[in-house]
This record gives sequence, C-alpha cells and structure tokens, in this order.
Amino acid sequence: MIAEKNNIKKYILIMILLLAGLLFSLFFCLSAGSASLSLSDVFGIITGNKADNITDALSSIVLDIRLPRVLLAALFGGALSLSGYLLQVFFQNPLAGPYVLGISSGAKLFVAMLMIVLLSNGSVMSSGMSVIAAFLGSLLSMGVVLLLSLKVRTMSILIICGVMIGYICSAITDFIVTFASDSDIVNLHNWSQGSFSGLSSENVILSAILIFGSFIAVLLLSKPIGAFSLGETYAKSVGVNIKLLRFFLIIFSSLLSSVVTAFAGPVSFVGIAVPHLARLIVRTMKPLVMIPVSFLLGAIVTLFCDTIARCAFSPTEVSVSSVTAVALVPIVIILLLKGKGARYER
Repeated sequence: MIAEKNNIKKYILIMILLLAGLLFSLFFCLSAGSASLSLSDVFGIITGNKADNITDALSSIVLDIRLPRVLLAALFGGALSLSGYLLQVFFQNPLAGPYVLGISSGAKLFVAMLMIVLLSNGSVMSSGMSVIAAFLGSLLSMGVVLLLSLKVRTMSILIICGVMIGYICSAITDFIVTFASDSDIVNLHNWSQGSFSGLSSENVILSAILIFGSFIAVLLLSKPIGAFSLGETYAKSVGVNIKLLRFFLIIFSSLLSSVVTAFAGPVSFVGIAVPHLARLIVRTMKPLVMIPVSFLLGAIVTLFCDTIARCAFSPTEVSVSSVTAVALVPIVIILLLKGKGARYER
C-alpha cells in the first residue's frame, strides 16, 4: 500500500515536470529563429505587455507565424506518440507505429490525390477535407495490415509487410507528384516531406479539437487497455469486449496519425521512439500513466526537432522528418537492445 502511494506520487511528479518542460519548450521554441528573442520578450508579446524595443513586425512574427507552428508541433508530436502507443498495444510489438506500418503513407497518398484533383480544377482543399482524406487513407492502410495479420502469424513479418505497404503508398504518391503541374508540385513538395511551416490558427483549432477529443477518449479506455496488455485471455476474464476495444484502438490510432499527416505530411519515428522513452522514464506499463506521459513527451521531443529543422541551417529549412529520423532512430535501436528482457510494473 505504501509502495503504491509512493508510485502515485512519483507519476504525478513526472507529469508535473513534463508539463513544466512543455511550457518551457513552447516559449523557447517561440524565441528561436532568425529574429532571436528572449523568453521575457516572448512572454510580453503573448500577454500583450511587450517591451518598447519590440516592433509590430516582431510581434507579428511571433503571433502569426511562430505561435501556430509551435502549438501544432506540440499537438502533432503528442498525437503521433499516442498513436504509436496504441498501435504497440494493439499488435503487442514495440516496433509498431503509424510511420512503420504504412498508416501515415496511406494518409499521405489520399491527401495528395485529393489535393491534385482540387488544385487542377482551381479549387482549394479545406482543413476538414484534408483530415477526412487522410483518415480514409490511414484506415485503408490499416485494413490491409489487419488482413495480412490474419495470414501472417509472426509479428516481425507483419512489420515488414507494413513497411512494404508504406513504400508502395509513397511510390504512388511520388508518381502522382511527378506528373502533376508545376503549381501543384510547389504546393505538395514541402508537405510531402513533412513540415509544420505555413500552418494557420484555423488548423490549430481543428487539430486541437480532434486530438484532445481522441486523447480524452483513449484515457477513458485506459482500464480495458491495461487488461488487454496482460493478454486477451485475461482481458476476456475481466469482461473486456476484445472486438470493440480493437475497433477503438484502430479508430483512434488512425485518427491521431491522419490529423498530423493531413496538415504536416508524414513525420517519421516519433510514434515508435517516444513510447519507449516514456516507459523508460515511468518504469511502468499502466495505460493511465503511459497515455499522458507519452503525449507530453511526444510534444516536447517534436517541438525541439521542429526547432532544429527550422533553425539549424537557417535560412534553409529541412524537413522535420529528417530531424526526427536522425535523432530518434539511434534511440530506438539503443532502447531495444538495452530493453530486451526489461520488466516494468503493470
């Protein structure tokens, strides 16, 4: 009983520290850039009490350009991490993730096709249409993976099949982009590589509604997810509806990853790496702890990766997927090697 209370205190402390880290990361990333500002300057601009040396142009840079991007980077990082966690629970495999299983690539394909069709007809694709297209694409890719899972009993083979699906979707997307008009390619290029640039406050509002709604729904499912993590037999013995739970895991993991892909394109390896880091920090498999910790940690990691992508080679901006791959792939490899046989509290 005492040990359980101590664990609860530890988890609460970790979440408080992560929230503080997220707040600091937001202000730090807002201050970084070609027009460098201090944290106090950024705070003054946001609260409306800017210093005399802060011009209207600097305020506009922070509020109109950096703020939507930083908020979406945090939201999308949390969404990808939570999506990866749900997929790892679903497949009972530490290598499962929206990027590796081809879910992000399927969403990318559908958004690219819709974008090309609309742009070629002089129409503009709304945020809602982007999300719907990405969601349908991610569900199709997930459906293919699930069909393969009925035939393939080895999880490693299933992961390889997911990677191949991702390559096929990416190849078709590249083919579409190759034969698109020049104006269409300009609109598609940055997005298809994974980028948070050019996003608006409208995107922030819609993304926040979908992502936080999914987060709350997943948090409410923490108890059956915890039972499912201990095995299907145990989950059934405590009254968990396995089919319904699997359905929810698919829906929410696909929705979370599709929102990101709809606005920012495919962002790699956040969904695989961050849940591993979260488990390493909290030393438990309990969903009620893992869900918020994974979300907060994913937000922080993605914020810093995006800031590196934006500032490291300024004025040239690299894709955020390039940074996440370079930063997170070695971490995944190290954690998988060191974590073999690791035991966490359930």
